[in-house]
Amino acid sequence: MPKKHTFHIPVMGTGFTLDTPLKVAHLGIDSVVSIVDDVLIEKMRRMLCERFDISYKAITQNAEDFRAKRIRSYLNLLNDLVAKRFNALKNGSRESMREIRKYLDLLPDNAELIAQFKTLKNNLESFTDLENWIDKNLCLGKIDVNIMTKLDKPNFFKGEPLGVEHNDAHAALRGYATSDLESSVVLSAGMNPRLYSYLESFEDFFPDAEGNIRKKVILKVSDYRSAFIQGKFLAKKGIWVSEFRVESGLNCGGHAFATEGSLMGPILEEFGKNRKELTKTLESLLIQALRDKEKTIPENSMKIRITAQGGVGTSEEHRCLIEQYDLDSIGWGSPFLLVPEATTVDRETMKKLISAKEDDLYLSEISPLGIPFNNLKNNSKDVEKMEKAEAGRPGSPCPKEFLALHAEPGSKYLCTASRQYQRNKIKLLNQYQLPKEKYDKIFKSIIEKACLCMGLGEASTQVYDLEPSAKKKGVSICPGPNMAYFDKIMSLKDIADHIYGRINVITGNNRPQMFVKELQLYLTYFSNKIDEIKEAPTKQQQKYLNTFSKNLQQGIDYYLSLSEQLKNKYKEGFEHIEKEMNLQKHSMNELRARFALM
Repeated sequence: MPKKHTFHIPVMGTGFTLDTPLKVAHLGIDSVVSIVDDVLIEKMRRMLCERFDISYKAITQNAEDFRAKRIRSYLNLLNDLVAKRFNALKNGSRESMREIRKYLDLLPDNAELIAQFKTLKNNLESFTDLENWIDKNLCLGKIDVNIMTKLDKPNFFKGEPLGVEHNDAHAALRGYATSDLESSVVLSAGMNPRLYSYLESFEDFFPDAEGNIRKKVILKVSDYRSAFIQGKFLAKKGIWVSEFRVESGLNCGGHAFATEGSLMGPILEEFGKNRKELTKTLESLLIQALRDKEKTIPENSMKIRITAQGGVGTSEEHRCLIEQYDLDSIGWGSPFLLVPEATTVDRETMKKLISAKEDDLYLSEISPLGIPFNNLKNNSKDVEKMEKAEAGRPGSPCPKEFLALHAEPGSKYLCTASRQYQRNKIKLLNQYQLPKEKYDKIFKSIIEKACLCMGLGEASTQVYDLEPSAKKKGVSICPGPNMAYFDKIMSLKDIADHIYGRINVITGNNRPQMFVKELQLYLTYFSNKIDEIKEAPTKQQQKYLNTFSKNLQQGIDYYLSLSEQLKNKYKEGFEHIEKEMNLQKHSMNELRARFALM
């Protein structure tokens, strides 16, 4: 059944979209659940079982393969609850009719279903007719899951290392693969060959004779080259990539995987030009691999979806991406943090998001992964972190250890946000007789890391009172820069109407067009990189900045070439794009002059 919506809700943190499918899937909206935090997942399962009067049996850490079992059990519960909500639409009650109308009201104006339903209502002879129409025309939103491929920490039992299949990401994948879901796993944060190879262990990832795949693979990528390399790797193993999800390197939420200066428009253009060749190449490799494995060869041609996300904020930008680059869906992330009907955010953090301006949203160094991380100034987790540091107790107890990936000599793997790691580093730092300015700089870099394992799940813990006897802890949140232009709580209807151009929820007029904003972010990033290495740049650093500069310049030229077409077709938000791009080009030339003097 074809999809009815042209947007999806991406994963946000470990807890903000953990129960989003339960809120929106019965209304036909796709969303993504993080399956990193099995501790939080188990608490959510207990809460939902209590709420819906379902028998609950705890899966403790003493159980064999407890991580995979927790994830599988939670996903199965979500699947069952969503199915029940959807089936309730068919019962013919007044409430179900309201839900059907809500489903239809969220759709884009050109959806044929709306007219069909009006005709059906006028000629309805029995509830069986309604049920048949729903079965034929209304589809559930997908319950997709996200795995950060690099979060694959090895695990131990009684001090002895367990097999690689018990690594964190492997166990999470196994939990999803053995669940009842028919959806997709979104693999993000780059290629993990061992994890990718593990997909072969589960039949649900292979196509049937019609080319249908029960559990599909979505790769989140930032450029075409990466997509092509990863797609070939998987195709050679008989695994088809059903979707490449292109995310802006800097104009997004969460971890920011900056490209080497390549901008979103040119990247999407490259996907568009090569889409047929990409599909043909990967399909050829897939068929050969399936033949070698003596598995079913699909009779129908395989298809690849191309989607994009990161920084989209208006209906015109949404429509432009779909029409200009022939995309299948657009991810809307940060604005949904202000939609309680879709995501889970605590009251205090919600207030801070509503009042956040451009300067309150910044690219930070708080992530223990050592990857730039989009952050909200003065979030309660950062406040808590600094209060502990000022009290002489920097770092976190690290109860979950999902980010404990740093190998320390003579010690187990540690998280760089942990109390033990920071204590060790500060003790070592104190042994050197450093000038105060240099000491303070290093000290700050040590204590800046935040416990994201706890922080990104704490909102769910507070909203659902998952730990009633525990003291409230700080909340980390990772909105993209686009959050600055949304300043009020919205209903699901509000945000859908905004996406499809029926209303405009952005009240200010200071929001840059998304391509311009992304370029501004990359120019700032480029400037900071120049400052970092201006003392004595290595040849490798100079080569990196040359490539970065060249790609940025090509991106600006691309947008200037495209601007006439865009401003004529999408007038409201794109009318000044040529002028804005020329201003950014001037800034780029100044940066290149600075770089040339190094």
